[in-house]
Amino acid sequence: MNQLLPISAAGSEQLEIVRTSERLKEVGPAWTQLWASIDGLIFQSHDWISAWWETASVHAPRSLRIGLIWNGDQLAAVVPLAIGRRKGLRFLEWAAVSVSDYGDILVSPDCPPSALLRIWARLSASGGFDLAFLNRLRPDIAAVGLFASEIQGGIKLRANHRTEISHRITGAWQNGAAWFDGLSKKTRKNYRHGCNTLEKSGRLRFRLMAPDEPVGPVLDRISDLKRKWLVERDRRSDLFDQEKLTLGNLVAALKRLGVLRLFVLENDGVVIAASVNFLQHGTLMAWVTTYDPDFGAASPGTILIMDYTRWSFDNGLKTVDFLCGAEAFKERFATQSVTLTSVMGTRTLRGMLAEQTDRIKRALRKQTSRPNATGIPEKA
Repeated sequence: MNQLLPISAAGSEQLEIVRTSERLKEVGPAWTQLWASIDGLIFQSHDWISAWWETASVHAPRSLRIGLIWNGDQLAAVVPLAIGRRKGLRFLEWAAVSVSDYGDILVSPDCPPSALLRIWARLSASGGFDLAFLNRLRPDIAAVGLFASEIQGGIKLRANHRTEISHRITGAWQNGAAWFDGLSKKTRKNYRHGCNTLEKSGRLRFRLMAPDEPVGPVLDRISDLKRKWLVERDRRSDLFDQEKLTLGNLVAALKRLGVLRLFVLENDGVVIAASVNFLQHGTLMAWVTTYDPDFGAASPGTILIMDYTRWSFDNGLKTVDFLCGAEAFKERFATQSVTLTSVMGTRTLRGMLAEQTDRIKRALRKQTSRPNATGIPEKA
């Protein structure tokens, strides 16, 4: 049930917690207006979260907990959360966290800080979860207000030890050629060698897909290659599940918002590498990249990355953001890295026990790896 709750007699704002798919759809226009007015990131847009929820709500036990702050009929803030389940625990986390690289809230400049504290208190009291865990937090996030110690009735969020790294290429290159020429001689040589190798088996072509070009066949190709990679490593991902169509929904959202940049590397018309990217804030954000392992000796994935990086600087962009992930190529090409932090708070006894157990295990791991006087790590 969704219900508007007055914040206080002193203000005109109202609080709401969205729990249903129907209400999520209804608030779309107001949410999108706020998102556009503050130039929010795609991961906090209504289109993105709705596209994720369309399949997530059907195939897994999840619940929406989206906090809204209304000022009349205008949205002043959105706290996009959902409840997910892992390892027997219920987590209050970012909505669409499994397919999003940066977590945050949307908040207008005139939203009272006290309203943010109160919506967090309402979300905390809404129940249905053991732990609140918000991760992938950039240093400049708007959600920092939720971590204030003066929250009354809300779960106290404390810094957690889990971090991730986001790598990016950023600089003042005049164009793509200038960036390429600044790479090491070995890197440039490997690129040319890979291109020459691929040219021997067919015509090599790098291109940005046109806005009106059907993306379905390329997304099918990406999913097939990703599923093959996951099976070989005994892993799974909701994003590439053949039945869930999550990737298609999210790419459709990018396309609707006009930010999709889908690059492909073709060999005689066959896609051997592809990258689903989006363009915001003068930055090309590389979301999903894959390649055909049958051509792996020539490193088509690396060639594609270098080609879309050159395209970015040729088109006046200042940054290529590789988003989250510890892949070796990201560190190899990156000129900057950002540490993404996390916070956690407990609501139930089960959550408290889980957090305490995690803390003890971490302490034991530190003790095990601590070197003794000989410089050899001590055994537990």
